[in-house]
Amino acid sequence: MPVSADRPLVSLTVAGIARRDDEYLIVEETVRGQRYLNQPAGHVEPGETLIEAVIREVREETRFAFEPTELLGLYHDNPGEGRRVLRVAIVGEIGEADDEPLDEGILAAHFMGREAIERSALPHRSPFVTAAIRDFEQGRRYPLDLLHSIR
Repeated sequence: MPVSADRPLVSLTVAGIARRDDEYLIVEETVRGQRYLNQPAGHVEPGETLIEAVIREVREETRFAFEPTELLGLYHDNPGEGRRVLRVAIVGEIGEADDEPLDEGILAAHFMGREAIERSALPHRSPFVTAAIRDFEQGRRYPLDLLHSIR
C-alpha cells in the first residue's frame, strides 16, 4: 500500500539510558544547523534487533560500550502532521570508551544531572528526553525478554 499524507511512515528508534552516579549520559548534537540535547539514540537499521541497535547507537554517539539491562519503555509521538515515531528506551550499563570519532552530527557526550538537563539553554531533541528521565527516576523497568526479534 503506498504511503499517503494521512498515513506517514513510522520511524522506529532506540535510545540508550545510562546513569553514572547521579548523572545521565547525554549527547549534544546538531540537526539541520540547530544544537540539541538528546539521549544517545537513532534508527534501527534493516536486519538489526532492538538490542543490537541500541548497543551500536550508544557506541557510535558516545564511544562507550553499552550493556542493556532493562527496558525502560516505549514512547510514541503521533503529531497531527509529519512522521510518527516509536522510540524504544533501553536502560544499560556503560563500559569502557574507545577513541574512535563520534558519529556525524554529534558534538560531544556529557554526563549531566536531571536539573542541569532541564535547565540547559539547549533545547531537547524531543519530549522523549525528559519523559525517559522521569520514568527512570520513578523506577520504571521491565525485563528485556519483553522484546522479541523474529528473523
